[in-house]
Amino acid sequence: MSQITVLLADDQTIIRDGLRALLETNPDIQVVAEARNGLEAYEQTGIHHPQVVLMDIRMPQMGGVEATRLIKQDFPDTAVLVLTTFDDDDSILGAIAHGASGYLLKDINGAKLVEAIRDTVRGSVILPGNIAAKITRHIDKRVRPETPPAVFTQREQDIIRLLIQGKSNQEIAQTLFLTVGTVKNYISQIYSKAEITDRANAILYFKDLGF
Repeated sequence: MSQITVLLADDQTIIRDGLRALLETNPDIQVVAEARNGLEAYEQTGIHHPQVVLMDIRMPQMGGVEATRLIKQDFPDTAVLVLTTFDDDDSILGAIAHGASGYLLKDINGAKLVEAIRDTVRGSVILPGNIAAKITRHIDKRVRPETPPAVFTQREQDIIRLLIQGKSNQEIAQTLFLTVGTVKNYISQIYSKAEITDRANAILYFKDLGF
């Protein structure tokens, strides 16, 4: 069984120790490195290339939002899943805008956190109801983008609607009776038309369009 490799980024040793103990009770998850701040998270990602970085937001030297930006810029295959106590709009929107695959609060149940990590690797975007509601309120205040839905084919629109529900490529393929490869090709075309490069920003963008 291949293991999901995880990097823990949190400035509190007790939090990192607790997360490591929790995650390593699961045979499919391996913690490959730890970081005490965003800069270390970025550097350790370059060394270990984990599949998932579990990222706190407020840390010394460099915070989680800036670290997320750098990691997604230089190591796009690594997913960043935010795990923090802070649920202010700036932190949430900043992390998602810079490519985070999800945003979780530290009061999450351990089993749900483990499943969120697995879902992140499968390509899902992890946004619990309270976090999604904050994003939606922000979207409602923004001017809608100019790209009309008519630019997208009917099949692309079907995929977009499933994408913004947080469905993975595999789940979209099963729903629409397509291969995963075909879904990936459609998503690449959608991103190209919308001038988007990642899934989290795609969700914000297409919610703006009213999908």
